[in-house]
Amino acid sequence: MQNSTDAASAPVLVCDPDPAIRRLMRAALGRRDRLNMMEAEALESAYALAPHCISAVVAVGPGGEAAVTRLRAAGLKGALIATLGHGSVSSAVACMRAGADDVVLKPLKAEDVVERLLRGEPVRVERRRSCREEDRPAATGTSDFCGFLGRSAPMRALYDRVQRVAASNAPVFVTGESGTGKDLCAQAVHARSPRHGGRFVALNCGAIPRELMESEVFGHARGAFTGAVADRAGAAEIADGGTLFLDEIGEMDLALQTKLLRFLQDGKVRRIGEGHERQVDVRIVCATNRDPAEEVRAGRLREDLFYRLHVLELHMPPLRERGDDVMLLAETFLARFAGEERRPMPRISPDAARVLQVRSWRGNVRELQNLMRRIVVLADGPHIPVHLALEGAGADEIARFGSNAGNVMPLPMEAAAVEPLAITERRAIERAIATFGGNISAAAAALELSPSTLYRKRLAWQCA
Repeated sequence: MQNSTDAASAPVLVCDPDPAIRRLMRAALGRRDRLNMMEAEALESAYALAPHCISAVVAVGPGGEAAVTRLRAAGLKGALIATLGHGSVSSAVACMRAGADDVVLKPLKAEDVVERLLRGEPVRVERRRSCREEDRPAATGTSDFCGFLGRSAPMRALYDRVQRVAASNAPVFVTGESGTGKDLCAQAVHARSPRHGGRFVALNCGAIPRELMESEVFGHARGAFTGAVADRAGAAEIADGGTLFLDEIGEMDLALQTKLLRFLQDGKVRRIGEGHERQVDVRIVCATNRDPAEEVRAGRLREDLFYRLHVLELHMPPLRERGDDVMLLAETFLARFAGEERRPMPRISPDAARVLQVRSWRGNVRELQNLMRRIVVLADGPHIPVHLALEGAGADEIARFGSNAGNVMPLPMEAAAVEPLAITERRAIERAIATFGGNISAAAAALELSPSTLYRKRLAWQCA
């Protein structure tokens, strides 16, 4: 294992038994500004390095979902790409469900892997920056607060509330639509709290298989079940002295919700297969993109657990309610992606600006980020054309543009270049996956396809 980090940036972890692949990845990452690399030959070394890295490319074998789950539990919060020597739809699905952002089949192209790694990374890099009181300006006037960008009234109110909530030790419940930045909000609470010196450990309750979830939260003893080859601390124990973030809390199994409630009451952890308990000091922050009261009524979230967790609430405003923040974020993402792609930064024309400001942004900041990257890649002039600003808009939105956006309408179909059906299909699938932030299940539902169809097509493209 070698360490080539510098103080200026968090490194990318590359774990692969093949030294040639590690050398190629080091060279590809080295051609990118501020990207350094930690390397590991074996997964056990990768688990130890994960908390110190911003993202990772990790070779996994059969049952790779267990490695992905463990990397996430170890503290890796950024992009995670799993590489497979032998691909199958089932193994790719399992890795993605366990928390991988992408799956790449070998032989891999290092430059392609780096591109995939960076697609969602700029926001993640922002999240790792310090935002202690002495490092940041006052929240009420800032446009950069713990990685957030925005000067709108809803965001200034959020910054103020985060600072007030962070000082407490009570549980925090973050609500808001997908793509609004609930995980970023949880990290801001931790960074502004007296616990900022401790660990921030995040678990996505919807991404970890139910049969593994209890082990991920509370840990297990060696021999507790098949595959438990060593004692292992769970996320609650790892976060001792810090913050445990439970994303999509409504996805947690009801039986495990009961155990979580008991843990919240007494602060004691019992690993699976052990007879004794361990006392830990953890602050809980949880999040959901659903209405928690409706989840309680539907029986998916225990009422007693909800009241135990729902002490301090933070609500993430949707992008459509943030006014001029849309243009601030768009300009920021354009500059960022133009630098990464080594392309001139296109300017937002007045017509395109009107389109961006009246879109409903169902995918919120994540949707805007993905659109700006596509624009940087596809724009072939100094200004953003209106038809690119309209990409991904729904039919209802396009109908509104005629009256609310200065009679801006998309280009007529005759002006669009005809392309093969296979290319159109691939473009539609990749656009849907990007729009939903890499969530294959959500993209498949929007396209009215099964998730296995999308995985199969993506694997076919990688093998081509």
